[in-house]
Amino acid sequence: MNRTVKKVAIVSTKGGVGKSTVSANLCMALFRSGFPVLGVDLDPQNALHLHFGGRNDRLDGISRATLEAREWRDAAYQVDAGLAVLPYGLINENDRHEFEKRLTHDAHWLERNLNQLPIAPETIVIIDTPPGPSTYLQQALTTADLVIVVTLADAASYATLPQMEKLIRNFCTSRDDFLGYSYLVNQYDPNKALSQDVLQALREQLPDSTVEPVKFNQSVGEALAYGKTLIEYRPDSIVNKDYFSWAKWILDHLEVTVPDT
Repeated sequence: MNRTVKKVAIVSTKGGVGKSTVSANLCMALFRSGFPVLGVDLDPQNALHLHFGGRNDRLDGISRATLEAREWRDAAYQVDAGLAVLPYGLINENDRHEFEKRLTHDAHWLERNLNQLPIAPETIVIIDTPPGPSTYLQQALTTADLVIVVTLADAASYATLPQMEKLIRNFCTSRDDFLGYSYLVNQYDPNKALSQDVLQALREQLPDSTVEPVKFNQSVGEALAYGKTLIEYRPDSIVNKDYFSWAKWILDHLEVTVPDT
């Protein structure tokens, strides 16, 4: 069993914040930084693999593999040598309810299955989750070494912070192996006063947490339309510096070094 892989949960309290886009670009930034990376999609929207050229009609994923008692590696979508994604998969509503019921009654389902994967011990696992409280979020928080909370620089996102703080306290901070959490302010526009004000308010409210932005770029949507991350689609984009800065934050807090090739 592989107990040494590092796991980073990407979470949010509300939808529409670009969490899957962040997850995909962090996967690519970490991969470009020299690490093997596995993206795990716990969101029933099943969007993570689409950022890497996956197809909308791809049926297999961890949901089907779990329900059919198959090994997860059979459901993996290989992007590149050292970069893979485990999609959520396509299932009907009855199967989804059965799947979620199993997760509710098996608190260590995610941790156990990740530990059993035949992947390199230096692998960094990025876990994409659906917004808000759910059995998927609980699974991710229970096993994550690090948590990145994705939010926007707006009033609605600001109002949801206490809910996420409570969830992290309940499932993360009491664990000896938990290494910390931070807030990623996505789609940040430094030219808007509201964005600046909310970012400053977040930093004042969360003085013990890292609160850093990823700037807005309209090419993000274009990149997804072509089945690519922004890092691949527009390698010269200034926003990529933000993603690589976040990748460095992850690596620094995991205290890992680039593996020998």
